[in-house]
Amino acid sequence: MIASLSGRIRAISNDRAVVDVNGVGYSVFVTPTTSTSLNIGAEAHLFTTMVVREDSLTLFGFLDEQSRILFELVQTVSGIGPKVAMSILSVLSPDDLATAIAQENVVSIERVPGIGRKGAQRLILELKGKLDDLSPAGAKVKHQPPWREDLVSALVGLGYSAKQADGAVSKVASEIAITGSDPASYELSELLRSALQSGGR
Repeated sequence: MIASLSGRIRAISNDRAVVDVNGVGYSVFVTPTTSTSLNIGAEAHLFTTMVVREDSLTLFGFLDEQSRILFELVQTVSGIGPKVAMSILSVLSPDDLATAIAQENVVSIERVPGIGRKGAQRLILELKGKLDDLSPAGAKVKHQPPWREDLVSALVGLGYSAKQADGAVSKVASEIAITGSDPASYELSELLRSALQSGGR
């Protein structure tokens, strides 16, 4: 998976930027706020998340790690995919969203296009207490091993719920542990194939 990109900005639109990394141009979806912070010809560093679909690999880029983490976290809420997640980040900063959820401020979250009152209420219910690490001081968030995060992300992109994906990944990890191997030594495609064959849905 591509976790970040550093390179020269070759093109910018309201929702996308092209980053040239050693002669290879990566098309990355960004929020309008991120777009206005970039300049054609200038160097930039973006934290990225790759969303895997059966027919596409899509990159989403962010100026800071908090926004990238939040983008992934809100997608664990039922009914929220990458498009709505980007809309949330276009309207609310990580701190603003954390405050709105802590205060159960449905009105603030309702301002996000495509989420509605029920979606805002569901977001508050499912993320309550999960944004404590997204503080202004930039507290570090505990991560799972990179291979596990990538595999869970890929399975969610293929339609698994977060719970189903986690179960399938745990099964793969157990099977690999029996062989005495390290999951990190496997290619993501191999791990994904094993997870799909495990029937964890």
